[in-house]
Order: sequence, then structure tokens, then C-alpha cells
Amino acid sequence: MELGIKDLAAGIDTVWVLLCAALVFFMEAGFAFLEAGFIRAKNSLNIVMKVFTDTTVGMLGFWAIGFGVMYGINIAGIFGGSGFFLGGNLEHIDLRVPIYAYWLFQAAFAVAVASIISGAVAERMKFSPYIVFTLICTALIYPVAGHWVWGSGGWLSELGMLDFAGSAAVHAVGGWAALAAVLVLGPRRDKYNKDGSLNVLPAHNMHLAFLGTFILWFGWFGFNPGSSLSGLDLNIARIALTTNLAAAAGGTAGILFTMRRYGKADPSMAANGALAGLAAITAGTAYVGPGSAVIIGAVAGMLVVLAVEFFDRIRADDPVGAIAVHGVGGTWGALAVGLFAQQGGLLFGGGTHQLLVQALGVLSVSLWSFGATFVAFSLLKAAVGIRVSGDEEFEGMDLNEHGIAAYTGLATDSLKGIGYGAGQGTDQIAIKLTGTVQAGK
Repeated sequence: MELGIKDLAAGIDTVWVLLCAALVFFMEAGFAFLEAGFIRAKNSLNIVMKVFTDTTVGMLGFWAIGFGVMYGINIAGIFGGSGFFLGGNLEHIDLRVPIYAYWLFQAAFAVAVASIISGAVAERMKFSPYIVFTLICTALIYPVAGHWVWGSGGWLSELGMLDFAGSAAVHAVGGWAALAAVLVLGPRRDKYNKDGSLNVLPAHNMHLAFLGTFILWFGWFGFNPGSSLSGLDLNIARIALTTNLAAAAGGTAGILFTMRRYGKADPSMAANGALAGLAAITAGTAYVGPGSAVIIGAVAGMLVVLAVEFFDRIRADDPVGAIAVHGVGGTWGALAVGLFAQQGGLLFGGGTHQLLVQALGVLSVSLWSFGATFVAFSLLKAAVGIRVSGDEEFEGMDLNEHGIAAYTGLATDSLKGIGYGAGQGTDQIAIKLTGTVQAGK
């Protein structure tokens, strides 16, 4: 069989998109390790289960409904109306790769949005309503915003919004949805005192958190360059470079800024600084130069420190910093395109038009995701309850939600049974705790 140039090009592009889809999907391992490391040991298995739910239930939700809402035939610039279950009319999607390859790449983005939210609600949200919300997020909340920005005929796309790989459509959507979820859910037990001061509920394993950070950074080489959808596009080299530089600048800023602000380099802020740099560069990675990428990443690395402090002041308890990293970082990144884009950016002689379009776009998708999530969480709260009991939160969600501890060697046989008998009060629980476990700390 003879292959023409077009066939070879399509084959190369297909392999490229599938490879990048695998890299983006592998970011779920990064989310799992990062979030598990940032929270307490007694809840670490539960958060991994939530991330796993994103990749299972969320994947099915995006297949059945979400992809059609996001990329189906445009209806009034708001949502798509075809392509459900990957059937029906999808001919309007102009691709050089098979639709199945494109779907796999986009599905990995959808589950990433849900995983942003999972970290923010860690250590106190029931597992069952989280399953329901993951379905809503991947089938409706993210796809509607995605259609506005990337769908054929989406109203923000028609206005000329630039969001190459999703600072607004993915990260701002996930980050501000996380804020809504946290506000409805409420803070963790003992996180804040009556006088407004806060208590540190320390991460149980920063090594896991840094492993997750490195995996996410690695996966971003699929997230951003893969959005070119072509292995023949030589701009993927610049995209990879700007992605990497922004992450490095964000991590550096996180280190130096906390040394200046706290007197010591804060490991959690260093990791989140790099991730904020990545979230910020995602919109403009194909449109800005290396120097601009460094500035965008460095600003994001400082903003994440200030944002974490701010959200603690308003008692929006986010154990992993997801709101700061993705909400604030993604919003800054979307705006930064209007400043630093080499064609159309304000600082490159392009005037204010692109900046205003970017501001309208990121504000619109953020308000949508915040409002839709607030309504969804409020309805779930009224219908089935979204928060575990005080005793269950004290004991740990691994045992109560899944019947097994993440670190079984650290739990006695008596502790493993906690939470399954009636009338287990916190005083009785405390007596059963060993000095090793200290589950209430």
C-alpha cells in the first residue's frame, strides 16, 4: 500500500496526539500524589479514590454528554448539540487526526478539571456526592465553558479570545469552581479558631507532594505542546520551552518570595509556585516569547503565595492550594496573553483590544463555573448531604468511607474497626488511638 504525503502527515499527527493524550492522562497520577501528600495520612486514600473517580466516572460523563456539549454543532454560541456518545454529526470539526484520537486528548483535559476541585474539598466531603458532582462537572460545567472558548461558533471564540491550552477554559474554570465548592462545604474541623486565627493542619508527606508536582510538570509537556494537534508543527518546540521556563520561574519565585516573606523557603509554596507558573503560561504558551514566559511564571509564583493567605483570611479552606494555583494562576495567565502576546499584546504595540477580550473571557467562564458549582453543591447538600460527620472527620475518611487505612502498618486492629459501630463518640475514639497514629492531629 502506497502512502501519500497527506497520509504520512496524518499518521504522524495521530501518533503525536495519542502520545500527548497519554501524558495528560498521566497527570492524574500527579494530582493523586500531590493531593495525598498535602493532606493528613488518615484521608490520603480517600483523596486518591476521588481522583480515580475523576478518571472513571468523569471519563464516561465526557463520552456520553460532555464532548457533544463542548464540540457538537453550535447552538447560539452557548453549547453544542451533537456528538453525544461520539455519534451523530461531528463533520464540522476540522481535524487531520481521527475523532477518536481527538476525543482521548480532550477527555484527559476534562478529568483534569474535576481533579482540580477534588483537592480543594479534601478531608471532609463525602465520597458518594463527589461521584455525582464529577459527572456534572465533566458532562456540563467544563464542556459549556470549553464550547465558549474552543467550540466551533462559541461566543468567546468568535470574539477572538486566545487560550491556547486552557488557562481560562481549564484552570480558571476548575479553580473558581473549587472556591464555590469550598464555600458551600465549609472548612475542616479545627482549621480556624473563633478569634479568626488559623491552625496549620500539616501535610503528612511532602515527598509525595513533590513527586506529584514533578509528574504534573512532566505531563504539561503533553498538555501544552499537544494542543497544537500536530507533530509537524515546529512551534511545539517554543511551546515546550515557554512551558518549562514559566514553571521554573514560578517555582523560583515561590522559593525566594517565601524566604523574603517568612524567613524560610516554604516547600509547599515552592511546589505550588511551579504549578501556578504552568497554569498561567497555558493560555499564552504559543503566543509569547521566552522572556515573557519567565515574567508570567514568576508573577504567578508570587501570586499563589498571596492568594493562599487571602483565602485563609476569608476562611475558604483549601488543603492543597488548588484555588490559588488554578483559579488565580489561570486567571492571571489568561490576562497575560493580552499583555505579552507578540501579536496583539498591549506591551508589544497591540493596544488594549486583546486584553479586554481576554478579561471578558476569563471573567465569563469563571462566573459560569463558580455559579454552576455553587448551585450543584447547594442542591447536593440539601438532597443528600455533602459533608461527613464530625466523628468521621476526626477518625479519618479512609476508614469510614472505604474501610481501609492508607498505611495499614501504622494502625492497630482496634483502630481499623473505628467508625463502624453505633455510638462511637470522640472520647471513645481518642482512647483507642495509639501514639503512633495520632489521627486527630
